[in-house]
Amino acid sequence: MSKEPAAPPFTPPDAPPALELRGIDKRFGAVHANRAITFAVAAGSIHGLIGENGAGKSTLMNIVYGFHRADAGEIRVRGRAVEIGSPQEAIAAGIGMVHQHFMLVENFTVLENVVLGVEGGALLSGGLAAARAELGRLARDYGLEVPVDAVVSELSVGLQQRVEILKALYRGAEVLILDEPTAVLTPHEADQLFTMLRSLRAQGKAVILVTHKLREIMAVTDRVTVMKQGAVAAEVITCETSPRGLAEHMVGRGVLLQVEKRPSQPGAELLTVKALEVRDRLGVARLKNVSFSLRAGEIVGIAGVAGNGQSELLEALAGTRSASGGEISFGGRDLVREQIDPRARRALGLAHVPEDRLRMGVVAGFSAADNAMLGYHDAVRFNRGGLRDEAAIRAACAEKMAEFDVRPSQPELRLAAFSGGNQQKLVLAREIYADPNVLLIGQPTRGVDIGAIEFIHKRLIALRDAGKALLLVSVELDEILALADRIFVMNGGEIIGELARADATEEKIGLMMAGVRVEVSP
Repeated sequence: MSKEPAAPPFTPPDAPPALELRGIDKRFGAVHANRAITFAVAAGSIHGLIGENGAGKSTLMNIVYGFHRADAGEIRVRGRAVEIGSPQEAIAAGIGMVHQHFMLVENFTVLENVVLGVEGGALLSGGLAAARAELGRLARDYGLEVPVDAVVSELSVGLQQRVEILKALYRGAEVLILDEPTAVLTPHEADQLFTMLRSLRAQGKAVILVTHKLREIMAVTDRVTVMKQGAVAAEVITCETSPRGLAEHMVGRGVLLQVEKRPSQPGAELLTVKALEVRDRLGVARLKNVSFSLRAGEIVGIAGVAGNGQSELLEALAGTRSASGGEISFGGRDLVREQIDPRARRALGLAHVPEDRLRMGVVAGFSAADNAMLGYHDAVRFNRGGLRDEAAIRAACAEKMAEFDVRPSQPELRLAAFSGGNQQKLVLAREIYADPNVLLIGQPTRGVDIGAIEFIHKRLIALRDAGKALLLVSVELDEILALADRIFVMNGGEIIGELARADATEEKIGLMMAGVRVEVSP
């Protein structure tokens, strides 16, 4: 993470705020999502917006961008009150938004994605040539170089994010909202993003950075608004605060920013992988000759740039992806040779928290109670006389919600109504309550706030100390270094090196992520 200090905001004398919110209020039934929120974002500044999951950040930004309408309050852009009832009206007012999950057509080129939806605008009166020229200017001015004729699906995640920013600037955005922009970026890509944001600030744009990563807030923002339970809890100048101070504003108490754990006491091997291979539908090798073991009482971390086989490894171990060769030995069984399915693997004591909870971990349209038992729905405790025991299902969910602080504590509520972090806590609760011997866990704190991160890390350490084995995949190097007792690094579908935690540094891991082989630790 770049440590470059934030420059003073560029603000012309007596200029009105680029964006001002006055008394924004929003309810969804009994849930009071935003409570009379008021704050302003200066032109030529980077403004941080932080808060716990469910604090109301996403609702507020969705109001600003026109996905929701406020029940009360006023939005002012450059001193003028505006009515924003749709994203099109937000764009017309000079507001752009880059979502955590990109909204790009993958089989279109960069140029086609950027002009999509504004084909009739004045900028296209001279055809795609004029659009190409404008994109070139924007790329030069803001350091957003990207191959405009490349197909989006062929670009790295970092370059796809640049395309989203270019889309917003092409449509005339003076206020740019970025929602958890580094959740899918490598550390190097995150540094490149922040260099671009500083360039945007220097040219008078206003940037709102929605993130749960306090280190990023401290590195790049000028001012921070902290939300708690739908209201503004604090607003501070970044250089006058600290990560600990921001965390206390967010959760209302002191937060441990460092993971506390005693040295591991590894026991017997619980899972062994030998020469594991996975090929995709086209026959392309995604995992090549992967071998390792997991022992009781340890956390093994898998580091690497996204797309280098980590996802395929978790899925092959969990049984949601078929292996084309090799062995996975667990519970006295060869899971590959016997073609043991995911349900049977769970019964053997192998639990899985998938990287993409919405695609593989939950059903957003189901209730929280139904999601809290997915995969374990045939258990005796959830059934009575051949029928679902609804009271038992709700009671079990309520117990998980209470222990894992899932908000709101309403088992009957559709999962789609919960924030991403609360969805993640419910998935973790479901798998941990199954008391597995081995837990496979992908991106455990993606999109999760600082208070919940502290809680999740403590639960994972407690599992390790109870003699369980954990395989942790995370794009957060800080998380790998904080939790793992041993670290493997993957590149091109292979494990290219292993480090004991005592020997591991960001620099060593970064070299290995780039493909530099390191001898396996004895």
